[in-house]
Amino acid sequence: MTRQRAAVADALRSADEFRSAQQLHEVLRARGDTVGLATVYRTLQTLVDGGDVDVLRTDDGEAVYRWCARSEHHHHLVCRACGRTVEIDGPTVEAWAAMVGTEHGFSDIEHTVELWGTCQACREA
Repeated sequence: MTRQRAAVADALRSADEFRSAQQLHEVLRARGDTVGLATVYRTLQTLVDGGDVDVLRTDDGEAVYRWCARSEHHHHLVCRACGRTVEIDGPTVEAWAAMVGTEHGFSDIEHTVELWGTCQACREA
């Protein structure tokens, strides 16, 4: 892993919420790391492909990334206001996805389910 890729991974590990590539690039620049935006994008894709990083699409279609605390398949509950994220299991979703695939003659089913809401702290603020 190059110095630049290590810097991207470190910045992502230290973030508590999902961040866009541009936001990570700004964090790196503020730290004094000289990492190009293209390198940030390439590194993020490599980390996603390796299963180290989760990626979500926001309402406006932007990809946001977060260091993955779990290696097994899981879903996320994300606060719209502050970005707080809880990694959750979804056994009912898993069973439903498998059932739908089987009903239609599909195999090797993959899916993405993300839940968005407002956390209690943001509601109380």
